Amino acid sequence: MTDQGQTLSVATYNIHRGVGRDRRLDHRRIARLILDLDVDVVALQEVETPGTNAPGAAPLLHPLRQQGYELLLGPTMRSERAAYGNALLSRLPVICHWSRDLSHPGREPRGLIEASLSLDAKGSTGHVPTRNGEIQCFATHLGLDSGERRRQIEWLVEQIDRQCRPAPAQQPIILLGDFNEWRRRPGRLMPIQARLQGTPARPTYPSCWPLLPLDRIWFGGGLRLQTFEVVKTPTARVASDHLPLRASFALAESS
Repeated sequence: MTDQGQTLSVATYNIHRGVGRDRRLDHRRIARLILDLDVDVVALQEVETPGTNAPGAAPLLHPLRQQGYELLLGPTMRSERAAYGNALLSRLPVICHWSRDLSHPGREPRGLIEASLSLDAKGSTGHVPTRNGEIQCFATHLGLDSGERRRQIEWLVEQIDRQCRPAPAQQPIILLGDFNEWRRRPGRLMPIQARLQGTPARPTYPSCWPLLPLDRIWFGGGLRLQTFEVVKTPTARVASDHLPLRASFALAESS
């Protein structure tokens, strides 16, 4: 039996480099919003970091680290001035992690962050052990062109199948990100849906008047969805051009 009091909370958020609808670059505002989400794992897209030791990075990274998040960066573009791409924040211990290239020729570079996270840290709030005490987490931001996304989804599910043997249904897994798919029906996302369950497709873009369900959360391996929401606070509506998604899951007991 799964104790309904034992949960894993996650979120995904495209932060638009920290530039809000008011055209202000405000990393402190983004950091406060992320902390207000108060989740175990957060996937971020369009993260620009001048470097972990650069003063410009401190307003975003420092408050998150202070509150117990380990930061995994997955830059897809680099210059002398900055790095840009994905990030994964985890309050759970990171066992190992990788960055994968999902770039399509002639298109903006794209990437995938994979991480194995320990669920043993949930013990302080009453951890319910899974089969191996780990969860596989995938965080990504797919491209704008439909053909590009189709190929990236193929690469993505190949990686899910490789990491979650014998089958994703038997391995606790979370997939988070901006998939740039605006249709509510599975369509090109069908290969993912064949392996994982998805939270409801809810509009997250544009943040001022959300119409398109670009951001998604997928899950499997005995996780059971408990709560799910598009975060529509006044701050969220102005801090980026996307709204954050937040979900919590019951952790299945091992048999």
